[in-house]
Amino acid sequence: MEHTYYLAVDIGASSGRHILGHLENGRLVLEEVYRFTNGMQKKNGRLIWDIDGLFSEVKNGLKACAALGKIPSFMGIDTWGVDFVLLDSNGNRLDDAVGYRDSRTVGMDAVLSKTVSEDELYARTGIQKQLLNTVYQLTAIRESTPEILEQAETFLMIPDYLNARLTGIYSNEYTEASTSNLLSAKTGEWDYELLERMGVPTRIFSKLRHAGDTLGTLLPEVAEEVGFSLTVMLPATHDTGSAVLAIPTNSDDAIYISSGTWSLIGVERMEPDTSPESQKHNFTNEGGYNKRYRYLKNIMGLWMIQSIKKELVKYGFPELSAMAQKGNPIPIDVNDPRFLAPESMIAAVREVANAPELSIEDVLASVYHGLADCYAKAVSGIESITQKTYSKIHIIGGGCRDDYLSSLTAKKSGKRVFAGPVEATASGNILAQMLGQGLFSSVSEARECVARSFDVKEKF
Repeated sequence: MEHTYYLAVDIGASSGRHILGHLENGRLVLEEVYRFTNGMQKKNGRLIWDIDGLFSEVKNGLKACAALGKIPSFMGIDTWGVDFVLLDSNGNRLDDAVGYRDSRTVGMDAVLSKTVSEDELYARTGIQKQLLNTVYQLTAIRESTPEILEQAETFLMIPDYLNARLTGIYSNEYTEASTSNLLSAKTGEWDYELLERMGVPTRIFSKLRHAGDTLGTLLPEVAEEVGFSLTVMLPATHDTGSAVLAIPTNSDDAIYISSGTWSLIGVERMEPDTSPESQKHNFTNEGGYNKRYRYLKNIMGLWMIQSIKKELVKYGFPELSAMAQKGNPIPIDVNDPRFLAPESMIAAVREVANAPELSIEDVLASVYHGLADCYAKAVSGIESITQKTYSKIHIIGGGCRDDYLSSLTAKKSGKRVFAGPVEATASGNILAQMLGQGLFSSVSEARECVARSFDVKEKF
């Protein structure tokens, strides 16, 4: 039987994968065809992304589809948020793609506050304060290398840039742009007044495109290299935006945790909340599919466990989880900035815990309990602000495979916790493409398909 294949190119901070999807008997069927590693690299004292290497991997995954004889008709790219490149009038990058864990933004909140206060910035954009946000990265460029801004003609976030390399079309997609701290929460468009006050040229920003839009076809030279052409579409190009589209329920009684390198915990709303109370809780209003709002909190997430695993190379994630269950936790704030990019995550946990002799088992236990405590606190914050009690938490993404963290979350939050689907981001990426092509009539219908297609289990 011939299928129409949709390809999700899902690139996270530590790895990327190409996943083909098609509909079969009313279910979404996924097949991973290619996987590659990713990560920030040190160059000239800064943490950067190998953006050319990522583009090569995008093409390698397309070639893998051809080798399988499963040629996708459509594709979409999603990545992490906030990071970007600036291009000159010839389309050349003016600098490396600096990563969000780089220290260039240290102190930039104080600098920016001289132009726009933190209260006003939140009221305008509704975005959670994090020094990694694009608004602070652009402030750092303005302060240290203003000539780059003067020469810039185009601002592209990471998925925008990869799409431009594929199609030759420059565009900014809404869900990714919403992570920048540069959109008006009320209009969902670039806040040009804010940009002018910051001293950032407004000419570099394109009119926003939206998930489900058709972008274009592959450039002839790209099509020749990979062996075929296809239509490039826009999913929610921010990975969490794609993941949230694949929540396996239409119930308004559920909180979600998109669990990966970061943990994103929140609810879907139709209107933003930029109130002082929301700012006090440090919640963010990121864009979702069809102008929905992802009302959520960013939490440090599995980055901590991933980093510990790199130090304890002989152990896999199941062994680390088992070790955590044997340890005695010390309360730590997992959002402490010392966890953002430490040389040693183990040393950072010991420092934050003020316990230099803490055993590895206790380090891991502290991380696991710290994450679950943070989730439970965020749940309370959501319920306080929305004036609503939620009975369920849906954990989606790769982190839902960690049964211990799921069970701790259920215990500490007092909620029923459901895990799955694992490939939520790729699923949501493909669903947006299918919605754009008319295979589903609504988000509700797409989510019903997710519920039918994947094994979602309750955790205790």
